[in-house]
Amino acid sequence: MAELTTYRGERSDGGGAAAPSAVGKDRTWRPAGHRRPGTLRARASWTGRGRLVAGLVGLVVLVLGAILIPWLGGLDQGAVDYTAVRQPPSLAHPFGTDAVGRDLFLRSFAGLGVSLTVAASCAVISTVIGTLYGALSGLLGGWPDRILMRAVDGVNAVPHLLLGIVIVALYRGSVPAVIASIGLTHWTTVARVVRSEVLSLRSRPYVDAAISGGASRRRVLGRHLLPAVVPPAVLSSVLILPHAVWHETALSFLGLGLPPHLASLGNILAEGRQAVLLGSWWIVVFPSALLAATTLAVAGIAAWWRDRSRPRRRSEMAL
Repeated sequence: MAELTTYRGERSDGGGAAAPSAVGKDRTWRPAGHRRPGTLRARASWTGRGRLVAGLVGLVVLVLGAILIPWLGGLDQGAVDYTAVRQPPSLAHPFGTDAVGRDLFLRSFAGLGVSLTVAASCAVISTVIGTLYGALSGLLGGWPDRILMRAVDGVNAVPHLLLGIVIVALYRGSVPAVIASIGLTHWTTVARVVRSEVLSLRSRPYVDAAISGGASRRRVLGRHLLPAVVPPAVLSSVLILPHAVWHETALSFLGLGLPPHLASLGNILAEGRQAVLLGSWWIVVFPSALLAATTLAVAGIAAWWRDRSRPRRRSEMAL
């Protein structure tokens, strides 16, 4: 029997003679699974890695800036300078100054740090609640699952911003109230994702073997189901982060979020909405740019993570 050739671009005709393939004239031997440069699969891989690198670099720069710039610049939240009111961007003030002469460069990064801290806390709370709720619903199944999911539909029926305003209005100007208003209204998405994953895992042979062996539901949940739903839960948490930043910004912009003296992106934008009419565009543009950059950085990381954590998505990209 004739031995098949191992060269790319050649095929055997059954008699040992190799005929050139019509696909191309590349006769270089490559190991199986090697990606030729310029193929669709390679381009998709580099695109995903590029988004990951850009997202990580951007997020690290923003976080380090939010931590170091206010500290190195000696930001004083209560300091004002009426001799430098609404100055445009310059070397002394890269982002300009606000209506009371405060340096907008320092305040913008300080506000970004506050918004990220609040958003990260909200994302953790939402992920914990949603993971436990969704895992319990998927594990119980039947009518308990239907009742729990109808409760999720009830929470989703109420606009998150409206429900957050109701919670914040009871404890106006309180940071924990802002965190609770966002964390307690954004867990439903995580719950749905985790529930669908648990329903898929319940039919796996190792779960059936554990149940047949007498394992309790608590042991099955903690030993087999929860570890398997960590990747989608973390992905949902990452996606909640920019949404929580925007939610906190909206509450502060409406005057219902963080205290006015505390630098946050929402407070800065609320202070600058009237200054724009006077020609002080920089008070709104630069904080908005930081907000958009944070969203894009997290979106790039989340897109890469989504593609890597879903085998079906990876197989579609490889076609």
